[in-house]
Amino acid sequence: MDKAILSSLYVSDLYPELTAFDRIRSRLPIDKEFYNSKICILEENGLVEKNCQSKLTFIGRDALKVVLVGGVFDLIHPGHIHTLKAAKAQGDVLVVVVARTTTAMKIKKDRRIYHDENTRQELVSSLSFVDLAIIGNEGTLYDTVEYVKPDIIALGYDQAHSEKDISGNCKRRNLNVRVVRLNTPIPRTKSSALKNELGDGDSFYRI
Repeated sequence: MDKAILSSLYVSDLYPELTAFDRIRSRLPIDKEFYNSKICILEENGLVEKNCQSKLTFIGRDALKVVLVGGVFDLIHPGHIHTLKAAKAQGDVLVVVVARTTTAMKIKKDRRIYHDENTRQELVSSLSFVDLAIIGNEGTLYDTVEYVKPDIIALGYDQAHSEKDISGNCKRRNLNVRVVRLNTPIPRTKSSALKNELGDGDSFYRI
Protein backbone atom coordinates (compact mmCIF):
# COMPACT_ATOMS: atom_id res chain seq x y z
CA MET A 1 0.00 0.00 0.00
CA ASP A 2 2.81 2.43 0.85
CA LYS A 3 4.45 1.91 -2.53
CA ALA A 4 1.09 2.31 -4.29
CA ILE A 5 0.61 5.68 -2.59
CA LEU A 6 4.16 6.79 -3.38
CA SER A 7 3.61 5.78 -6.99
CA SER A 8 0.39 7.79 -7.17
CA LEU A 9 2.14 10.83 -5.71
CA TYR A 10 4.94 10.53 -8.26
CA VAL A 11 2.54 10.19 -11.20
CA SER A 12 0.34 13.06 -10.02
CA ASP A 13 3.38 15.29 -9.78
CA LEU A 14 4.06 14.59 -13.47
CA TYR A 15 0.40 14.84 -14.47
CA PRO A 16 -1.49 16.93 -11.86
CA GLU A 17 -4.87 16.80 -13.64
CA LEU A 18 -5.76 13.90 -11.31
CA THR A 19 -4.88 14.00 -7.60
CA ALA A 20 -2.89 11.20 -6.03
CA PHE A 21 -5.88 10.18 -3.91
CA ASP A 22 -8.26 10.05 -6.87
CA ARG A 23 -5.68 8.14 -8.86
CA ILE A 24 -5.17 5.45 -6.22
CA ARG A 25 -8.88 5.28 -5.37
CA SER A 26 -9.59 4.39 -9.00
CA ARG A 27 -7.51 1.25 -8.47
CA LEU A 28 -7.87 0.41 -4.78
CA PRO A 29 -10.93 0.59 -2.46
CA ILE A 30 -9.63 3.05 0.15
CA ASP A 31 -11.28 6.04 1.77
CA LYS A 32 -9.88 9.51 2.40
CA GLU A 33 -9.34 8.97 6.13
CA PHE A 34 -7.25 5.85 5.58
CA TYR A 35 -5.30 7.58 2.81
CA ASN A 36 -4.53 10.59 5.00
CA SER A 37 -3.37 8.36 7.85
CA LYS A 38 -0.95 6.60 5.48
CA ILE A 39 0.30 9.93 4.17
CA CYS A 40 1.06 11.05 7.76
CA ILE A 41 3.08 7.88 8.36
CA LEU A 42 4.99 8.37 5.11
CA GLU A 43 5.67 11.95 6.15
CA GLU A 44 6.98 10.83 9.55
CA ASN A 45 9.28 8.36 7.77
CA GLY A 46 10.69 11.09 5.56
CA LEU A 47 9.14 9.83 2.31
CA VAL A 48 6.68 12.71 1.81
CA GLU A 49 7.38 16.43 2.16
CA LYS A 50 6.18 17.86 5.47
CA ASN A 51 5.12 21.19 4.00
CA CYS A 52 3.58 19.66 0.89
CA GLN A 53 2.01 16.25 1.33
CA SER A 54 1.52 15.87 -2.43
CA LYS A 55 5.29 15.79 -3.04
CA LEU A 56 7.82 13.03 -2.51
CA THR A 57 11.10 13.69 -0.76
CA PHE A 58 14.33 12.44 -2.33
CA ILE A 59 14.01 9.38 -0.09
CA GLY A 60 10.45 8.81 -1.27
CA ARG A 61 11.45 9.07 -4.92
CA ASP A 62 14.40 6.73 -4.37
CA ALA A 63 11.99 4.15 -2.95
CA LEU A 64 10.43 3.83 -6.41
CA LYS A 65 11.80 2.31 -9.59
CA VAL A 66 10.32 4.16 -12.56
CA VAL A 67 10.31 2.53 -15.99
CA LEU A 68 9.95 4.52 -19.20
CA VAL A 69 8.97 2.95 -22.51
CA GLY A 70 8.06 4.67 -25.76
CA GLY A 71 6.36 3.92 -29.04
CA VAL A 72 3.67 4.92 -31.52
CA PHE A 73 0.96 2.52 -30.21
CA ASP A 74 -1.38 3.12 -33.12
CA LEU A 75 -3.09 -0.28 -33.07
CA ILE A 76 -2.83 -1.96 -29.67
CA HIS A 77 -2.10 -5.66 -30.24
CA PRO A 78 -0.76 -8.64 -28.20
CA GLY A 79 2.83 -7.65 -28.94
CA HIS A 80 2.26 -4.27 -27.28
CA ILE A 81 0.62 -5.89 -24.27
CA HIS A 82 3.54 -8.30 -23.87
CA THR A 83 6.09 -5.49 -24.17
CA LEU A 84 4.33 -3.13 -21.75
CA LYS A 85 3.77 -5.85 -19.15
CA ALA A 86 7.43 -6.85 -19.45
CA ALA A 87 8.42 -3.21 -18.97
CA LYS A 88 6.18 -2.85 -15.89
CA ALA A 89 7.78 -5.97 -14.40
CA GLN A 90 11.10 -4.10 -14.38
CA GLY A 91 9.93 -1.64 -11.72
CA ASP A 92 7.12 -0.04 -9.73
CA VAL A 93 5.84 2.70 -12.04
CA LEU A 94 5.34 2.41 -15.80
CA VAL A 95 5.35 5.64 -17.79
CA VAL A 96 4.58 5.22 -21.49
CA VAL A 97 5.61 7.91 -23.97
CA VAL A 98 3.31 8.02 -26.98
CA ALA A 99 5.15 9.47 -29.98
CA ARG A 100 3.76 12.57 -31.63
CA THR A 101 2.57 11.96 -35.17
CA THR A 102 5.20 14.37 -36.52
CA THR A 103 7.95 12.50 -34.66
CA ALA A 104 6.72 9.10 -35.85
CA MET A 105 6.65 10.29 -39.47
CA LYS A 106 10.19 11.69 -39.21
CA ILE A 107 11.47 8.31 -38.08
CA LYS A 108 9.60 6.41 -40.82
CA LYS A 109 8.26 8.59 -43.64
CA ASP A 110 6.05 5.91 -45.23
CA ARG A 111 4.42 4.99 -41.92
CA ARG A 112 0.64 4.61 -41.96
CA ILE A 113 -0.98 6.05 -38.83
CA TYR A 114 -4.69 5.55 -38.17
CA HIS A 115 -5.11 7.47 -34.91
CA ASP A 116 -4.01 10.92 -33.80
CA GLU A 117 -1.66 11.24 -30.82
CA ASN A 118 -4.39 12.13 -28.33
CA THR A 119 -6.40 9.04 -29.25
CA ARG A 120 -3.29 6.87 -29.03
CA GLN A 121 -2.54 8.31 -25.60
CA GLU A 122 -6.10 7.51 -24.49
CA LEU A 123 -5.80 3.94 -25.78
CA VAL A 124 -2.59 3.33 -23.84
CA SER A 125 -3.98 5.04 -20.71
CA SER A 126 -6.87 2.57 -20.68
CA LEU A 127 -4.49 -0.32 -19.93
CA SER A 128 -4.70 -1.07 -16.20
CA PHE A 129 -0.98 -1.78 -15.76
CA VAL A 130 0.07 1.55 -17.31
CA ASP A 131 0.51 4.16 -14.57
CA LEU A 132 0.80 7.13 -16.91
CA ALA A 133 0.75 7.69 -20.66
CA ILE A 134 2.09 11.00 -21.93
CA ILE A 135 2.58 12.46 -25.38
CA GLY A 136 6.26 12.95 -26.19
CA ASN A 137 7.87 16.34 -26.64
CA GLU A 138 8.46 17.85 -30.06
CA GLY A 139 12.18 17.77 -29.34
CA THR A 140 14.36 14.75 -28.75
CA LEU A 141 13.62 11.66 -26.68
CA TYR A 142 15.95 13.02 -24.03
CA ASP A 143 13.77 16.08 -23.34
CA THR A 144 11.07 13.63 -22.22
CA VAL A 145 13.61 11.56 -20.28
CA GLU A 146 14.72 14.69 -18.40
CA TYR A 147 11.09 15.43 -17.54
CA VAL A 148 10.21 11.92 -16.31
CA LYS A 149 13.64 11.10 -14.81
CA PRO A 150 13.15 7.32 -15.00
CA ASP A 151 15.42 4.75 -13.44
CA ILE A 152 15.05 2.41 -16.41
CA ILE A 153 14.39 2.90 -20.12
CA ALA A 154 12.92 -0.27 -21.62
CA LEU A 155 13.24 -0.89 -25.36
CA GLY A 156 11.01 -3.18 -27.36
CA TYR A 157 12.65 -6.13 -29.09
CA ASP A 158 12.30 -4.52 -32.53
CA GLN A 159 12.95 -0.86 -31.70
CA ALA A 160 15.89 0.51 -33.67
CA HIS A 161 17.37 2.50 -30.78
CA SER A 162 20.76 1.37 -29.53
CA GLU A 163 21.07 0.68 -25.81
CA LYS A 164 24.63 2.00 -25.87
CA ASP A 165 23.68 5.25 -27.63
CA ILE A 166 20.75 5.95 -25.32
CA SER A 167 22.81 5.22 -22.23
CA GLY A 168 25.62 7.50 -23.46
CA ASN A 169 23.27 10.36 -24.32
CA CYS A 170 21.61 10.10 -20.90
CA LYS A 171 24.98 10.24 -19.16
CA ARG A 172 25.87 13.37 -21.11
CA ARG A 173 22.74 14.96 -19.63
CA ASN A 174 23.68 13.76 -16.12
CA LEU A 175 20.84 11.24 -16.11
CA ASN A 176 21.55 8.01 -14.31
CA VAL A 177 19.40 5.61 -16.33
CA ARG A 178 19.69 1.89 -16.99
CA VAL A 179 18.68 0.80 -20.49
CA VAL A 180 17.25 -2.69 -21.02
CA ARG A 181 16.14 -4.57 -24.12
CA LEU A 182 12.92 -6.54 -23.63
CA ASN A 183 12.45 -10.07 -24.93
CA THR A 184 10.75 -10.97 -28.20
CA PRO A 185 7.02 -11.61 -27.71
CA ILE A 186 5.73 -15.05 -28.60
CA PRO A 187 3.81 -15.21 -30.87
CA ARG A 188 5.55 -12.31 -32.64
CA THR A 189 3.08 -9.62 -33.67
CA LYS A 190 4.03 -6.37 -35.41
CA SER A 191 1.95 -3.30 -36.19
CA SER A 192 3.34 -3.06 -39.71
CA ALA A 193 2.10 -6.56 -40.57
CA LEU A 194 -1.36 -5.80 -39.19
CA LYS A 195 -1.56 -2.54 -41.15
CA ASN A 196 -0.55 -4.27 -44.36
CA GLU A 197 -3.52 -6.60 -43.88
CA LEU A 198 -5.93 -3.79 -42.96
CA GLY A 199 -4.96 -1.46 -45.79
CA ASP A 200 -5.40 2.31 -45.72
CA GLY A 201 -7.23 4.22 -43.01
CA ASP A 202 -10.46 4.69 -45.02
CA SER A 203 -10.91 0.99 -45.67
CA PHE A 204 -10.03 0.20 -42.04
CA TYR A 205 -12.81 2.43 -40.70
CA ARG A 206 -15.35 1.11 -43.19
CA ILE A 207 -15.01 -2.41 -41.75
